[in-house]
Amino acid sequence: MRTGIVVPPEESDTAFFWKGSLARGYFRFFGRLLVRFILSVHGIGAFALITFGVMLSKIGVATAVVRPLTLLQIARSGLRLLPLASFLALALGLIVIGQTVSVLSRVGANDLLGTIMVATVVRELGPLLTALLVLCRAGTATVVELGTARATGEVEALEVLGIDPIHYFVVPRVIGMAVGIFALTVYLIIGALLSGYLWAFLQDVPLSPGDYFSQMAAALTGLDFVLLGAKSIAFGCGIAVVMCYHGLAQPLSLGEVSRATVRAVSQSIVLCVLIEMFFIIVYLLAG
Repeated sequence: MRTGIVVPPEESDTAFFWKGSLARGYFRFFGRLLVRFILSVHGIGAFALITFGVMLSKIGVATAVVRPLTLLQIARSGLRLLPLASFLALALGLIVIGQTVSVLSRVGANDLLGTIMVATVVRELGPLLTALLVLCRAGTATVVELGTARATGEVEALEVLGIDPIHYFVVPRVIGMAVGIFALTVYLIIGALLSGYLWAFLQDVPLSPGDYFSQMAAALTGLDFVLLGAKSIAFGCGIAVVMCYHGLAQPLSLGEVSRATVRAVSQSIVLCVLIEMFFIIVYLLAG
């Protein structure tokens, strides 16, 4: 007999089991991610403390060996990347500066040009793009080299000879990558600012070179120069420590080098974003 009352269908035990297993699967997945993140932070942090401890305690030790290695890393992280950095400077000037100058001239807000250029290029995009460039070129090569050295027993051979692998492998790369990223950042920013005015000139924007550079000089402060250097050095040291950790601190076979490189690149990108967020907070608090 029909009573007009619709009874909702009951969910079966299979549906409850499926929902429960799916929820547990997500929980386990994010739990594993959290555990891996904590272990990575712990391992990289300990490796960084060991590296800077060796750097401070062995200043002046074996300079005839460490100094050429450091100069080689500076060349790899800076000098050899000048052609690609020049291309990025041209692209950054076209995409950001040239378009911004054109838009501001159309709305009659050319007086904001210096502030926008300093905020976008000098403070944010210049250092971050340079760090990613060095990460993709010199950083990945570091993991491959150190991972291969660890897998072939070269690290153990150095320890038998009484040579500290951290002092021989890691310290030159940390110093070289920090100096290289700092120098390359300055070069990239100057190139982007110059190419930006070139693109604006090609668009017939009524802006003289004197007005263009005077606005940016007025927008720059001493804090910008200090934080630019600090950020570039932080990028270089952080990327070098992460790359050396994945290539040297863990036992690897030749087949595991590629996976270690992928992990090192992903963690370095996360670290660069965190460093960028930290300096954004510093800019906001200082402003």
